[in-house]
Amino acid sequence: QVQLVESGGGLVQAAGSLRLSCAFSGLTFSTYTMGWFRQAQGKEREFVGLIRRRGGGTNYADSVRRRFSISRDNAKNAVYLQMNSLKREDTAVYHCAADRSLFPSSYYNDYDYWGQGTQVTVSS
Repeated sequence: QVQLVESGGGLVQAAGSLRLSCAFSGLTFSTYTMGWFRQAQGKEREFVGLIRRRGGGTNYADSVRRRFSISRDNAKNAVYLQMNSLKREDTAVYHCAADRSLFPSSYYNDYDYWGQGTQVTVSS
């Protein structure tokens, strides 16, 4: 059984940075595409980015490209979301998710496992 636990959220000023971590427990972490999603209050869950299995190529939503970056450490069973130049509109609960299919996806319905999320609040 796969379990995901996010950490690193908090309150940060606009233009600041924050690094989220997601710890994966279970077997064969390197075979999962790992995604980050976020959900602001009153809004639908939104794709942030993903990192592919093993080799680790990435995709990002337009809203975060060049500000956020995703990395993974397959030896530590962890994935990270580095967030720079944060804006108020980045305020949300951030979730990591794991997808065991062969085809990386930006649709949250395609992901098999989810963490509980960590709150990120950006103040002006």
